[in-house]
Amino acid sequence: MPSAAAATAQPRLWGEPPSRLRGLGEAARSVLFINRLRTFAARPGECSETVNAGIKSLYLTPALKQKPRVCIESMPSEMLLKIFSYLDAVSLLSVGCVNKLFYDLANDNGIWLKIYSSCLQPKRTIWKMKSEQTEAVPLGCAALHDKKPGYWKKEYILKQTAAVKTRIMQLAKPLDPYTGLPCKNKVAMKLSGLSWIIVLKDKNGKEHVMEKANLSFKHTSVTILWYSTNWPCLDVVSTLKLFGVTPLLLDLNMPPNKNGPRRLSLIAEYHLANLTESSVAVGADGLVQLFSVNPGLLIGIWKEKNEIAFVMVSLHYHQLLERSILGSATVQYAPPPNKPVLDDIDPEYGLHDYSLHLEMHGRSCTYLRGTFRNLFCRKGDIANGYLRLTVVSLKDNRKHLPLIGTLGLSWETDVFKGNVKDCYMMNLTLFDEIGEPFWCFSAPVCMELSSKTSGLYDYMGHIYTTNYADSEGKVCVKLVWLEETRQYIIVNLVLYVSTEKVNNWYGTNY
Repeated sequence: MPSAAAATAQPRLWGEPPSRLRGLGEAARSVLFINRLRTFAARPGECSETVNAGIKSLYLTPALKQKPRVCIESMPSEMLLKIFSYLDAVSLLSVGCVNKLFYDLANDNGIWLKIYSSCLQPKRTIWKMKSEQTEAVPLGCAALHDKKPGYWKKEYILKQTAAVKTRIMQLAKPLDPYTGLPCKNKVAMKLSGLSWIIVLKDKNGKEHVMEKANLSFKHTSVTILWYSTNWPCLDVVSTLKLFGVTPLLLDLNMPPNKNGPRRLSLIAEYHLANLTESSVAVGADGLVQLFSVNPGLLIGIWKEKNEIAFVMVSLHYHQLLERSILGSATVQYAPPPNKPVLDDIDPEYGLHDYSLHLEMHGRSCTYLRGTFRNLFCRKGDIANGYLRLTVVSLKDNRKHLPLIGTLGLSWETDVFKGNVKDCYMMNLTLFDEIGEPFWCFSAPVCMELSSKTSGLYDYMGHIYTTNYADSEGKVCVKLVWLEETRQYIIVNLVLYVSTEKVNNWYGTNY
């Protein structure tokens, strides 16, 4: 096709006004062009210069030379290594994710040895002078080429992460005398840059990552709420994994970098196939229905669409930092086994001196928080594989406990908010006779109407019950609703601890 330059040259070549040419078709233009050439041929001397100029302008205009594309990948490796040598560790790890060339160059032992020696401050160094800089080099630098590429990168990451973990875990040692749990958990979480994500996997193997979350901190737990408009279809979801996420390389003197490389620690894995059939329905309101999956997972389902509205999880503080930091992306953190010390003197060893810290709460309010001491179980109370610990007795009305406020669990999404009545979070921490956490959980529970008449002399009102069970024990709570004061009263609270749990912990044989 003729170029734009040709289109402007044709009227000058043909000698016709542009307005006339625009109205002609291709055939008419061809005839007019041939006639004009004949006229030029009849008057060669007069028109030769015009023809030559037209031909040159139409066909002999040199093409524009394209400038060669310059990209960083085309630079010599030596120059790229020089550029990479000015990056810090986090930037160097990020650059290594661009492509294979950058990955190989970012594994250079010389660069990482420089970072290793400058950050970790080895005790024995020699000083090697260069043109305009002085750098500390470990004595083993002569063997740089004997190491595989990436050796010093791995060494640096291992030493750096171990140092940070040690410092973070030091914050978890001081205990709160009231709860018996680490009192600086929240500070340690903020310092470590800890956050939590969930990964939903469908039956085709595709993973959906949810990171945006709202946090609600309580005395003994943290409640995390994820909501989105991009949930996968509930019918195809097979598993849900909960991860703790921390920066891979953390500078405790600076705010955590959320855009750098991160480390995942698997906390829990839930199987969600046939969710509505295999899980426990704990409540509903006009928009959503709640389903509970142990440990501590709550999923809100839209009633009309049967799709996920939100996901909520409650994490108990006991060993939460370890579970969120010290695990791997595929394996959960395994706590060290308890070493039982058999007491031959005490015939009822493992049956007395328990203490309980109990918290009942919603996302924004607390209904009950209390500590109960000197709990015990007689051998006659051991039945059906459980030890019974009575915390609040029906007969002792002096220990009956009122709840503050109206029970309910609030939820929210991008558009809607709601509150599911008679549903709440229960945090239980049971300590053994030396004050070690023995049984801990934080889970959503519901309150169900048991009887319309209490049958109690001291109270007149409806009786409600709350029940929870897992592999380590059961909790049974009985409450009475007082219409006059419009509040719930706990009139009975009993713990049933698995004898297998007790025997493994104490080395007994109940």
